[in-house]
Amino acid sequence: MTERDSELTAILVRERSRLGHFIRRRVPDPAEAEDLLQDVFEELVQAYRLPESIEKASAWLFRVARNRIIDRFRKIDRRSEDKVDTGPDDSAEEYRLDLQLPSADQGPEALYARSIVLEALQHALEELTPNQREVFIEHELEGKSFKEMSVRSGTPINTLLARKRSAVLLLRARLRAIYDDLEL
Repeated sequence: MTERDSELTAILVRERSRLGHFIRRRVPDPAEAEDLLQDVFEELVQAYRLPESIEKASAWLFRVARNRIIDRFRKIDRRSEDKVDTGPDDSAEEYRLDLQLPSADQGPEALYARSIVLEALQHALEELTPNQREVFIEHELEGKSFKEMSVRSGTPINTLLARKRSAVLLLRARLRAIYDDLEL
């Protein structure tokens, strides 16, 4: 075993637990989280074969993992937008975010938790596609009906529903880790 192989093995052993935890907090399906972890490690192995060495391997791993998770959400969003059938089996629950914000008047800890959740929500909204973000904001924040939005934009109601559902699923997944960390 070469020195480079030993160095790579040490990185994999050292970072496996932390990186795995990082991914599992953001990807609810354990099998998919493990697949993502393996993909990140595979990318590290390939990068180590290049003549240029990786500085700060730990930071590099977490950056690659974060990018893979974002790519995964984008892929899910694109697939969800293509599905416009929202039959009677779909629950209205799928279209609601049900954001639980700590009350600002419950003291400094609640105020801090509230600011963390709002900041995470802002970042999560930026990750949505423009179509998803527009539907989510118009329906949730501006109170517009899907019918109103459909008439204004010419987009079928089922497409708007699919975009909203995708947005809610992504936002729930992104905010779940925050809520778990803050134990809300």
